[in-house]
Amino acid sequence: MFDSNLLILAMVVLFALSAGGVAYTLLFDKVSDGDVYAKRMERIVASPEDKASDNAAASSARTKRSLQSALKEFEERQKAKNDKTAKPPLSLRLIQAGLSWNRKTYILFSIGLAVGVGVATFLLSGQPLVALGGLVIGGLGLPSWVIDRLRKRRQKAFIAELPTAIDLIVRGVRSGLPLGDCLRMISTETKEPLKSEFRVIMEAQQMGVPVGEACLKLYERMPLQEANFFGIVIAIQQKAGGNLSEALGNLANVLRERTKMRQKISAMSMEAKSSAAIIGSLPFVVGGLVYLTSPSYIKILFATTSGNLILIGGGLYMALGVLVMRQMINFDF
Repeated sequence: MFDSNLLILAMVVLFALSAGGVAYTLLFDKVSDGDVYAKRMERIVASPEDKASDNAAASSARTKRSLQSALKEFEERQKAKNDKTAKPPLSLRLIQAGLSWNRKTYILFSIGLAVGVGVATFLLSGQPLVALGGLVIGGLGLPSWVIDRLRKRRQKAFIAELPTAIDLIVRGVRSGLPLGDCLRMISTETKEPLKSEFRVIMEAQQMGVPVGEACLKLYERMPLQEANFFGIVIAIQQKAGGNLSEALGNLANVLRERTKMRQKISAMSMEAKSSAAIIGSLPFVVGGLVYLTSPSYIKILFATTSGNLILIGGGLYMALGVLVMRQMINFDF
């Protein structure tokens, strides 16, 4: 009796420590970076002005005040937008994935995928419960996973082509073309998904939407900081004035440096990711090898209460370790 009570008490303490560690891992680094964001945008948009005369100094002060006001307005709008798009609805996710589906088409796709996975798992296993699990996974998990994969692939293609499109606008503006003609050129001569996204901007402008507002709406369809930077630069230039070609040139350089930094961090963290994958798979590999070589030795973990408690504790600690490693190698851009 004493050993059983001591074991139960130890498992309760183990569970409490594991739950506290998981909460600490998930909530530790939720910090706000609004000030850094505003300073970054100010560095992008701000252009050097001649302050040799009093008139130039007064004009610079007015431009700075207008720029600060516009930045504050866009920052407040961005906070409200982030609150609304934290969990985008299904229709917006389909648009972001580049699909012309509606809700009915998505439901039919989910049903067909659920039936296919359920039938396949039943034919392979012959167990109704396994087939039911495959049916649930195919109907609820796989469609959402497919949409997310398409979204990420489209976003990567957009990030790769956006600096080139911005350079095209810079060259066009410097050669004397209006901004609208430069945007129209991108909507007809660039690759997807830039072509379709800028076509939407041109259609909105033809409907009477100001070009700054139309560019700001790009972030709703392409929820990336790069798209947000572009929309804010255009909108601020429309409100406060300034050298558009210089501002967009600075933005193109910033986007290229962000891409280089992302690739550098990905290469540097690849070793840590490989180590995390090896460490995470090691218990399963060792357990499988022990089961193949000495089944009676490892069956105690599954056949006894003490063994089940040990498996639960090991699983909790392993999940905690995976979450910690994920936070250590997860970098947010």
